[in-house]
Amino acid sequence: MRILITNDDGINAPGLEVLQAIAQDIAGPDGEVWTVAPAFEQSGVAHCISYTHPMLLAKMGERRYATEGSPADCVLAALYEVMDARPDLVLSGVNRGNNAGQNTLYSGTIGGAMEAALQGLPAIAFSQFLGPRNFNEPDMFEAARLHGAATVRALLDYGQWDNADYRLFYNVNFPPVPADQVKGHRVVAQGFRKDTHFSVEAHDSPAGKRFLWIKGGIQNAPTAPGTDVHANLDDYISITPMRADLTAYDALAGLQEAMG
Repeated sequence: MRILITNDDGINAPGLEVLQAIAQDIAGPDGEVWTVAPAFEQSGVAHCISYTHPMLLAKMGERRYATEGSPADCVLAALYEVMDARPDLVLSGVNRGNNAGQNTLYSGTIGGAMEAALQGLPAIAFSQFLGPRNFNEPDMFEAARLHGAATVRALLDYGQWDNADYRLFYNVNFPPVPADQVKGHRVVAQGFRKDTHFSVEAHDSPAGKRFLWIKGGIQNAPTAPGTDVHANLDDYISITPMRADLTAYDALAGLQEAMG
């Protein structure tokens, strides 16, 4: 099997090393793992592409490349410049921090998997939820490291891999616990953290200029049962099937009727 991996935390991120090991396990001794990842951190860039300026591509080693671009850029670079043949599977992550609930909409990790799906390829995004029970552990990625390959195999065996125009891809979040405390996995919907959101925090520089930092919301805010954050906080791996189609189908017929 030929696997492409990318991320949004950057080419030197520890989560990418975890994903490399997962991918190598899945690819097997006769397979290939190709890495094309951002040269610098690209957290929060979602599915953006570098449409208005070029990006530098640098070879870092055998089948290992860095780009000055987003995760979606990395997938495009891999498919149309770097790789000698299309991959059988694209894996994105393992993100440092969860991409559950509203975080999913901002995530470059999700953006990489989404671009792969738009290119007609099977894709899975991986993120490691952090919390009091794993943040200060020697390996905060232990849950992802020890359960990642089995999760990929389960999705390859039982997941839906359709050929729809907006192809299915999968968002996986590992719970914020050591590996031996993971209870299993749950297939759930994307959740919504109520009463928490991104905001800005202002700071003045020594020169008196005003700068704004984007500030995240509370990450342990619960979501409804049957959704991703709820599953993660209950020590389960969450698996959420996704598509890039943003149409609100529940509102379509009513609006068509109302507007004639």
